Amino acid sequence: MRKSILTLRVLTATVIAALAATLPTGAASAAAPGGPPLPPSPSLPPLTVLTDEPGAGGGDIFVSPNSVAGQYAGGVEILSPDGRKVVWSHAVPAGQEAADFRKQTYRGRPVLTWWQGTGLGGLAKGVNYVYDDQYRKIAEVRAGNGYSADGHEFLITPRNTALILAYAEATADLTSIGGPANQKVINGIVQEVDIRTGKVLFEWNSADHVPYAQSEQPLPASASTPWDWFHINSVKPDGKGKLLVDARNTWTAYEVSQHTGEILWQLGGKAGSFKLTAAPGQVLNDAGKIFAWQHDPQPLGNGLYRIFDNEAAGRANTGTGVVSQLPYSRVVTVRLDFRTHEATLVDSVDQPDDLSASSQGNAQTLRNGDLVVGWGSQPYVSEFSRSGELLFNARFPEGVNSYRAYRFDWK
Repeated sequence: MRKSILTLRVLTATVIAALAATLPTGAASAAAPGGPPLPPSPSLPPLTVLTDEPGAGGGDIFVSPNSVAGQYAGGVEILSPDGRKVVWSHAVPAGQEAADFRKQTYRGRPVLTWWQGTGLGGLAKGVNYVYDDQYRKIAEVRAGNGYSADGHEFLITPRNTALILAYAEATADLTSIGGPANQKVINGIVQEVDIRTGKVLFEWNSADHVPYAQSEQPLPASASTPWDWFHINSVKPDGKGKLLVDARNTWTAYEVSQHTGEILWQLGGKAGSFKLTAAPGQVLNDAGKIFAWQHDPQPLGNGLYRIFDNEAAGRANTGTGVVSQLPYSRVVTVRLDFRTHEATLVDSVDQPDDLSASSQGNAQTLRNGDLVVGWGSQPYVSEFSRSGELLFNARFPEGVNSYRAYRFDWK
């Protein structure tokens, strides 16, 4: 009898431990028997659907909501195509945030990937995670050579390597541009890392290739305040041996040789390689540029590129940050003519409520040609048809944003 009771106690403890292991981070939990119940942890924020027209909903919605005020938990979440049901979610520990949550392919299998850490938008520190289709962690990808991974990009390549970013603090002599001789700066780092071994296969540092004078970001009042002059936020393969690197604070997308690190051409900014023009019905911003403070340039092929055009930085909407060039954010499509060295704005999709996203944002082209847009610091997710019709629009509560948003087929 005593043996049976002991066995029952062991089994009960095992079951309790197993159930506890299934709770997502941030889920509510109970205190030990006899003690007061623990307060529930914040849950992930709801998404309210505003527009849902026929033809929308090609795939589940992938978001990584973070709450500025801490009212809600941060984490990653898959929602049903109509945005009304949670397929899967994972809250991150209090004090951390998540970014760039999406479906990718690793070693021929579909996987879920995201970055998790602290300080996104500044000197961030974090880790990139890879989960399989049973929601089990199968890999972690960290920056090498003494850096810590930043959350702006985690892209798995067909070679089973990862393109990731990092921010690095250094000291620079800025007397040539009217600054101090010992200004702290934040440089942008690109690394290609072998996921299995962690070996760094390629590394590129913005300070080695881009002059500080190209920055549009004002110098800080103190030399001891790090100057985020580059603000790297995206890296994409663009043909064999070439990478498209984006920098918000120089208003420039850079085509970089992965063999030499050399910049092959620049789109936008103070030292652009192309004359900027606009097709009929399209407009350049007040500075005569196609984009400003931009994110997530995507090579579409045949000289076409799609870019999330923030047109604002800091707290531009309230007048306390760097002012907007246009009063709203948009997604722009640009055609590059390498023979005539012209870049033409051929299409744009404006934020549905003419709002300005002062940070973050992305645009994803679906197989049917629809465009999914995450509006960054504005709490909206939208989908547009090929003709620009708004098919789907939803928003998080005030004070919540998702760095990027996607649609993917997921099982």
